[in-house]
Amino acid sequence: MHVFPAAPRLKRRHVLMLTGAATLTACAPHAHGGPPPAPDMHDVDRRLQLAVTQGEAPGVVCAIGHDQQVVHRAVYGRRVVTPTPETMTWDTVFDMASLTKPVITAPCIMQLWEQGRFRLDDPVSRYLPQFAAAGKSTITIRHLLTHYSGLPPDLDLTHPWQGHDAAFDLTMQAAPTQPPGSGFVYSDINFITLGFLVEKLSGMTLDAYATRFLLTPLDLRQSRFLPPATWSARIAPTQTDERGRMLRGQVNDPSTRRMGGVAGHAGLFSTASDMCLYAQALLDRRAGRPSAYPLKRDTVMLMTTAGQPQGKTDLRGLGWDISTHYSSARGDRFPVGSFGHTGFTGTSLWLDPGSDSYVVILTSRLHPDGHGNVVRLRHDVATAAALALIPSRG
Repeated sequence: MHVFPAAPRLKRRHVLMLTGAATLTACAPHAHGGPPPAPDMHDVDRRLQLAVTQGEAPGVVCAIGHDQQVVHRAVYGRRVVTPTPETMTWDTVFDMASLTKPVITAPCIMQLWEQGRFRLDDPVSRYLPQFAAAGKSTITIRHLLTHYSGLPPDLDLTHPWQGHDAAFDLTMQAAPTQPPGSGFVYSDINFITLGFLVEKLSGMTLDAYATRFLLTPLDLRQSRFLPPATWSARIAPTQTDERGRMLRGQVNDPSTRRMGGVAGHAGLFSTASDMCLYAQALLDRRAGRPSAYPLKRDTVMLMTTAGQPQGKTDLRGLGWDISTHYSSARGDRFPVGSFGHTGFTGTSLWLDPGSDSYVVILTSRLHPDGHGNVVRLRHDVATAAALALIPSRG
């Protein structure tokens, strides 16, 4: 049986009840004097268990929020498979991979936008002059945020390079594969560039800026770049690096690792509890409720509304995915207009403002050999969660 730590710090009125060997459900008082019936998440739990038994991931932590409550928490499987097995726990720290993009880099950029530091349709080269090289002079900041810049997916890793400055030079010299605005190409280079832009406009490193102006206001104490050694025992390892060493507390993404662990596209480590806090704060701000989320409501609406070039069918917000071939984490029942993102290591967050719901799924699906796959798991859990939360959509 799993013993859960204190529940996420969402609302003091929440009452927490243990409802199963690997689940915890939170219920707020009901208007008629008692708690509302807990949503039936048996299908969610069955699918999570199946993912572990079928080897889609060695273990999984899942949290589902609805109506300003965490209504379901589940933990299954193992945090570590080899060399010494460890049981997965609710407080496991995960390499969040590309969730860094919408959770950290995009809101940091948009804070600077709120301060009038730039306009979204300004060319990137106005602030990073070197970026104009290789035909990039017309790429705008909005193009980067929506992945419509035309830049290729990744920096060149075929030759050895190391460090922040080397990554900056490679990014500035990267050449687009198609004209900006012509098509959706998901690219880490877009957000690596945005990370450099945060540094240029703020005068701070990305991790320092994010900690001071985003993570600290949200009281996310288990979220950061470059996790300290004291966290190591709770961190889910991913896979072996180029030297055959198991990565545990070192970011899995090779470009970020070469950059020293901090980049605009990857590098965040976090927990399910902190992701619940983040998701709820974001939904609260978007709904006009009191919230610590450090952006204005209109800015959050802008970020979570389709903002791709006119006539394009791949729907992207500013940092957030809405409807593209990466949107399997929406499932079949949350509507287009909900939004979220995934991470290569096996992490995902999907939010539906219409039903005031979110689904957090955290796995380290690459551990130990890189063969896990949770694309279908994300889809199935989101579908089952939506059916349980909003039966009328069935």
